[in-house]
Amino acid sequence: MFVPDGVPLADALARTTVVGIGAHPDDLELGAVWGPVSCADSRGFTGVVCTDGAGSPAAGDDVVSRRRSEQRRAAIRGGYGLMVQLGHRSQAIRTPDGRSAVVDELVTVLAGARPEVVLAHDPLDRHPSHVAAALAAIEACRRLSPSERPARLLGVEGWRPLGWLAGPDRVRLDVSGHDRLLRDLVACHASEVVLKRYDLAAEGRRRANATFDDAHGPDVAEQVVVAIDLTPLLHDVDRPVGTFVAAVVERFAAEAVATVRSLQAPERGRRPPSV
Repeated sequence: MFVPDGVPLADALARTTVVGIGAHPDDLELGAVWGPVSCADSRGFTGVVCTDGAGSPAAGDDVVSRRRSEQRRAAIRGGYGLMVQLGHRSQAIRTPDGRSAVVDELVTVLAGARPEVVLAHDPLDRHPSHVAAALAAIEACRRLSPSERPARLLGVEGWRPLGWLAGPDRVRLDVSGHDRLLRDLVACHASEVVLKRYDLAAEGRRRANATFDDAHGPDVAEQVVVAIDLTPLLHDVDRPVGTFVAAVVERFAAEAVATVRSLQAPERGRRPPSV
């Protein structure tokens, strides 16, 4: 538990309005950036990182301590109200047994913070640890009593863009006007950016989202994070996450097929093969 401005932990939790839950150090600064942007003047953002970042390709035996320090540096630069680093191994949270401890810890944080919005990974991500962290966040929110649950649970894009989502599932999070902050947050993770240009890639994706989300109207934002609305999973706590994901994919498929069929020539009957 790291409180950048040094107030008592109870006060840091009480001022929270948005909680971001990331799998690795830097995931908050790459995907959940709407949190620090929307709480820039209130210290209402609490960040939670589930793993220790030991799987990074960065060289050196001190990679875990370096990434821990980089994450705290980002919390200071972003004006976070509270930074929680759980320190689990990435491989461990990919199993139900290993993830149970993460869920318990997330329940404790969320019950104390009572956020209005939780930003998690999206469960359609290509990275298994991101999906595991998303499942932990969903389960933790579901364990809360209905009065304690956040009003919104959103899964932000990571190792798979979400612009393809059907309209009802897609949420646009406008982070325009904070270019310097967004760049500085990623730059705090120097051990990662030197290996992969996450800084350029993340900004490029946000700017592309702002333009390509609407084919007809003028741009109304400069940078946009796309998220999937996971809030229905808090209203129906018995619905398996896999069933929810399947329905999301089916809605996209139905929308794509309907567009093609509405534009193509009527299908003609096939001629039977000649004998």
